[in-house]
This record gives sequence, structure tokens and C-alpha cells, in this order.
Amino acid sequence: MEAFLHGMILAFGLILPLGVQNVFVFSQGATQPHLVRALPASITASICDTLLILLAIFGLSIIVLQFEWLRIALMSGGILFLLYMGYTIWRSNQASADNNEALPVKKQILFAVSVSLLNPHAILDTIGVIGTSALKYSGTEQMLFTAACVLISWLWFFGLIIAGASLKRVDSSGKLMNIFNKCSAIFIWGTALYIVSGLM
Repeated sequence: MEAFLHGMILAFGLILPLGVQNVFVFSQGATQPHLVRALPASITASICDTLLILLAIFGLSIIVLQFEWLRIALMSGGILFLLYMGYTIWRSNQASADNNEALPVKKQILFAVSVSLLNPHAILDTIGVIGTSALKYSGTEQMLFTAACVLISWLWFFGLIIAGASLKRVDSSGKLMNIFNKCSAIFIWGTALYIVSGLM
């Protein structure tokens, strides 16, 4: 049970901070006409996180942590991606909340995959923190730790679309969503700069 609680606390601590993945899932909850229309973004982000968690716990962390060039390549590609995402989110406030970035299913899935698997923070946090933390467990305890991390991820992303839909009901004018987009873009650019400083 200790492994399960450890996994829950660790996963929640990593997933809680505002980031490009959270921003995207939340925004779909806020902009889609019905909550169910935002499910592709939530489910795709959850599946991608599950994949990263499984890869990290079952060996990928050892590979990445051994090769500095691979870490630098991941971070460099991620920096460019974050700069682009920040620009996209900043520009997305040109329309009202009713039609702002309410993506169709295919685009939701593609966007969710990109913000999940091309996000260096998500990759490095998962590999560097969850992967290494899992090394202290084996057998059933490792399975419980893994299950807890995956459970928190799924609950979190479903919670985000519900929170986004709730904001839409409160903010029919879209003003709060526009402010949220601006703040999110600034945060994402700040994250990119933080990663750049880590490479110097």
C-alpha cells in the first residue's frame, strides 16, 4: 500500500503544475459545445501519459539517463515546440470562447499527442522522477506504484475538461478564457527559457 500512496502523491505533484498539456486539455473543456466533445483530448492525453509512465518504469529511464546527447536532443526539440505552442495559445484569443479552438476529434487527438509526447518537461519528469522512483520497488509493489501513477493521470485529465466546461458556464463572454490563454502562453515561454538555462 505504501507503493500505491507513493505513486499517487508523486504523480499528482508532477501533473499539477500548469503546462502546455494541461492548458490544451482544459481549453478543450472550455471551448467545446458539450463536455463529451472534449473527451478525445482528455483520453488521448491520458493514454500518452500512461505510455510514458510504463516506458519510464520499465526501462526507458535507464537508457535516457545514460546518454547526455539524447537528453540534450529531447530538450532542444522540446524548446522549439514550446515556443511554437506558446505562440499558438497567445494567438488563440482572437475569437470568442464559443468558437475559440474548439477542435474536431482528429485535431484534438493529434494536438493531444503532440503536447504530450513532444513536451520535454513531461518526458523528463516522467523518466527522471517516476522512472527512477520506481527502481526502489519490484514485483507487486512496482505494479501498485505504476497503477497509482496511471490512475492519477486519468482522473486529472478528466477533471480538467470538467473544470474547463465549468469555466465556460461562468464566463460566457470568453474574457476569462482570453486572460487564461495569455497567462498560459507566458508560462509556456517561461518554461522554454528555463529549459534553455538548463542547457547552458
